[in-house]
Order: sequence, then structure tokens, then C-alpha cells
Amino acid sequence: MTGQSTTEQEVDLAGERPPVVLAVASHALLVVVSIVVLYPVLWVLRMALSPSQAFASGLSPIPTDVTLQNFVDVVGKHDLQGTWVFGHQLWNSLVVSSATALVGVALATSAAYAFSRFRFPGGELGLKALLVTQMFPGTMMMIPLYILLDELGLLDSQLGLVIVYATTSIPFSTFMLKGYFDTIPAELEEAGRMDGASTTRIFFSIILPLARPAIAITALFSFMTAWNEFILAAKLMNAETSYTLPVVLQGYVGAKSTAWGHFAAGAVLVSAPVMALFFALQKHLIGGLTSGSVKG
Repeated sequence: MTGQSTTEQEVDLAGERPPVVLAVASHALLVVVSIVVLYPVLWVLRMALSPSQAFASGLSPIPTDVTLQNFVDVVGKHDLQGTWVFGHQLWNSLVVSSATALVGVALATSAAYAFSRFRFPGGELGLKALLVTQMFPGTMMMIPLYILLDELGLLDSQLGLVIVYATTSIPFSTFMLKGYFDTIPAELEEAGRMDGASTTRIFFSIILPLARPAIAITALFSFMTAWNEFILAAKLMNAETSYTLPVVLQGYVGAKSTAWGHFAAGAVLVSAPVMALFFALQKHLIGGLTSGSVKG
């Protein structure tokens, strides 16, 4: 009996080995993929923390000499009049990106809800028209936008840039929110109407709270798009204190030389707010996506 039980245990252990080996192999593969993905990031950090402005050579992403001078130079930049240039540019990026996300999502939520719930003449045509607008790049509209903002006196202003970014983000935001609104059960709205709630009350009290995950991710995408946009900001803004941070990075790339240390430090600083915003919204997004609207 003892020998038989021992043999059975050995068979069971042998049967468990392939899943363990498979799990170890899959985790090892994930570690290798993570290292490959993070290697360029570590390389940028190496150049940002190195005192030299030359392009880093060698395979190791670990800097030999560590210094924060590149970050000090980028953050502490002043113009000839003594104005703190980086502070103005950081403020411009924050204001423009936040306003773009708020305005774009505010307009897109009502439009997406109308396309999702109401049937009206031109509804399908309107959705197709929004889709067509996504086929044209922003550079194609640069000249018309420049002329319009010039006529309105909004060149070299945050308001003009917000208008441009918000209007271009509305089609994408509308499509994303419309798809999410389609998944919300219509029975919830019918229950609200039976309780005497109006369409406006249903929209603000039922639909929007349930759509928080979609609204959060759409706002995040709108914020990231406005934060990282370069071409329109470079052409519609003239003064150095009116630039956004992506335009500042281009200033470190010259025709004959590039300040790689300053460029890498600026890239890290530009990426930090977006990463912080993503991690701040991550818990809310996961919690909202995993919780159901109806329990039963």
C-alpha cells in the first residue's frame, strides 16, 4: 500500500511538472519582452543623467557619471528679459491640454448620446461625416486654421490652440463614447422615465455616472493628444513663452548639432505628467470597467 501510494504521488508530481515549466517559460518570456520594451526608456534616462551632450555610445543603459545638471538647465531656462521660459511653457501645456480634454469631452458626450439613443434625419450621415474628418491629417488643415485664427485675432493665444485641438478631438471622442453608450441597457432609462425623470435628468444622473470609465479614457486620450501635438503648436504660436513643451524639445535639435542631454531630460519631463495622470486614472478605470451597472 505504501509503495503504491508513493508511486501515485510520483505520477501526480510528474503530471504537475509541465504546467510549472510552462508557467516559468511564459514568465521568462514576459521578463525578456519587458526588458526589450523598457530598454529605450532606460537609454533616454541614461542620456538625461549623463553630463555629456553627445549621443551615448555602448550597450549599457546605466550611466557611468550621474548628474541632474541637464534637468536643472531645462527647468531653469530664462530668456534675455529674465522670464522663466520653462514655467510659461509648462503652464501653456497644462492649460491647453486640460481645456481641450474638458471642452472636447463635454461636447462629445452629448453628441454621442444623441447618436446612440435618438433616431433623426441625417444621423447616419452625420456619423459618416465625422468618420471622414478622421481621414485628413492636421497638417492638411494647417493653412485654413491659420487664416481663420488670424481673422479672429486668436493667433499666438491659448484660446486659439484650445479651439483647434478641441474641435479636432470631437470626432474621435464621439465615436468612442457612442460605442460605450450603445452598451448601456436601455431598460435603465425606461426605469428613470417611469419614475418621472426627464431626458436631461436621465443623461446626467444615470448615463454619465455609468459612462465614467469611457469618459475617463476619452479625456485621457484627448489630453495626451493635445499634450504631445507639435506641428500646429509650432506654427500657430510665435513667442517663446507661448510655446508648449513639445515645441521646446525641437529647440534642442539644431541643423548641425543636437544637445542630446537636454533633449533627453526634456523628454522625461514632458512624459512625466502624462504618466502620472494615467496612473491616477488607472484604478478608476479598472474599477469602473469591472463593476456592472445591473446586479442580479
